[in-house]
Amino acid sequence: MAQEKDIVLRYPKDPSALLDVVRDVQNRLGHVSEEAVSRIAAHLKLSEAEVRGAVTFYHFFSLTPRGASTVYLNDSITSRMKGRTAVARAFEEEAGCRFGEVSPDGKVGLFPTSCIGMNDQEPSAIVDGVVFIKLSPDRARAIVRGLRAGTPASGQVTEFGDGANQSTLVRAMVSNNIRKRGPVLFGPHEPGAAVRKAVSMTPEQVIDEVKKAGLLGRGGAGFPTGLKWEFCRREKAPERYVVCNADEGEPGTFKDRVVLTELPGLLFEGMAVAGYAVGAQTGILYLRSEYAYLRARLEAVLAGLRKEGILGKNIAGSPGFHFDIVIKSGAGAYICGEESALLESAEGKRGEPRDRPPFPVQAGYLDRPTTVNNVETLATAARIVVEGAAWFKAMGTPKSAGTKLLSVSGDCARPGVYEVEYGLSIAELLDMAGAPEAKAVQVGGPSGTCVSKAGYQRKICFSDLPTGGSVIVFGPDRDIFEVVENFMEFFIEESCGWCTPCRAGNVLLKKKFEKVAQGKGTEGDLRDLEAWGKLVKATSRCGLGQTSPNPILTTMQNFPELYEARIQKGRDFVPEFDLAAAIQEGCAAANRQPACKEADHE
Repeated sequence: MAQEKDIVLRYPKDPSALLDVVRDVQNRLGHVSEEAVSRIAAHLKLSEAEVRGAVTFYHFFSLTPRGASTVYLNDSITSRMKGRTAVARAFEEEAGCRFGEVSPDGKVGLFPTSCIGMNDQEPSAIVDGVVFIKLSPDRARAIVRGLRAGTPASGQVTEFGDGANQSTLVRAMVSNNIRKRGPVLFGPHEPGAAVRKAVSMTPEQVIDEVKKAGLLGRGGAGFPTGLKWEFCRREKAPERYVVCNADEGEPGTFKDRVVLTELPGLLFEGMAVAGYAVGAQTGILYLRSEYAYLRARLEAVLAGLRKEGILGKNIAGSPGFHFDIVIKSGAGAYICGEESALLESAEGKRGEPRDRPPFPVQAGYLDRPTTVNNVETLATAARIVVEGAAWFKAMGTPKSAGTKLLSVSGDCARPGVYEVEYGLSIAELLDMAGAPEAKAVQVGGPSGTCVSKAGYQRKICFSDLPTGGSVIVFGPDRDIFEVVENFMEFFIEESCGWCTPCRAGNVLLKKKFEKVAQGKGTEGDLRDLEAWGKLVKATSRCGLGQTSPNPILTTMQNFPELYEARIQKGRDFVPEFDLAAAIQEGCAAANRQPACKEADHE
């Protein structure tokens, strides 16, 4: 009890500190007890319901104990493709409990989790905040034995990845797997050059240069970055904010992780340039919880930039330009990748999407004008300011200028990060990645498009196949129906539950899809899938529900033969279950087997 009180009192009496307090309590005590809920609520002047609501909203918080040590094993489709089932079984056998439970001795808790940004090195898991990659059953057993013997997870990392993963502030076994270094993000850059160049221009000139470059948001939506900055600057307000969305939760996406690891200085310069352009003094890096292992190094990089005069007061010798950056952490919620849900979370609340309008550029963080851009967008903006719009426009396509970072994983010889010019075809990317026999390619993650071989000449660009960066390759032996089921499970789990179309519609879609997959569907069921999918897309409140039916709809469109082969043609109705089998146990208990057989014949 005293320990809970001591933790809570370390924080200011500011409601926006809620997630930080809860995270500290969770990390120290293994859960957030009812006593802690009461203390937190009293300290922050919130209701207990608000505190409890935040705890239950985020995946990495819990009101009940999750074990002295906690294993979160990725359950994304790429993890399953690389052997997750055997790894999970080994964890369960060694721990003596199933996933979703804590071992009888309370020492180890096992829990599934969605993509942790390691799809190029699966199966992966987070154990007490430490990332483990390329897990095998033997390695899983060794981890549990080590935890029980008193060896912390950090002490079980025996080798480190490349680049900054080896630094003393990271010490992670994660590999960058940078397969292709393009001229924009991985091109030569003098530290501080973007900020120094920006302050030699007026804010309006900076915005104009970004607009001329045609920089579209790299998160996938493609909104013009310069226009967003202009809208934010025009708003009359005492203060404005720059928020970097570093919550890449789309399964199959990990390119921002590499930028945060190897190019954090470039990212922070991009945030400072944005701050100068819109007239903000504060920037917020919203860092997904799965990348918490990078935080100490990111803080060190920020400290170095302050020392060099790239952040802080009178930046780069420009009188009156004051700008600094703080880091706020998520706690495991895919929905927080949506910009308004991210803002809610950054303010210490449940990450539920806001109604729009007003838009973030009008009323964002703390109801102040805010520009929200993702990691790749801001880092790219810094390079544009240095090299100029013409340089950037010379790459890509007329409507999709520049380069794009792609996270490639799945059935390919060379998974990893590729910086390519927009306009690259799927076929060309598969050749780079070493996947000549690919059966299908998922572009844009579960919310994107599943492309068949007939579509491999399609281009990665905003006018054809837009993507936030996720590209998952499926080989000739993969079951597309298994992929779709995994994606739908993900959306059901990650829905915030606010609106009925998303909360209930995805469950109904998945049940109808399973009926078809099991060979019990009809042509009418296919029509229902298409109609219901379009309804969920059209009536959901935010981007999650507006894209969640895509796994079903795009595979129906591009792989119609798979669905046709599963349905029972010429029949209007097929029962979803076997009635005789369903009541067999009851019949046996009542000694009424003959009656059951008679019912079966009816």
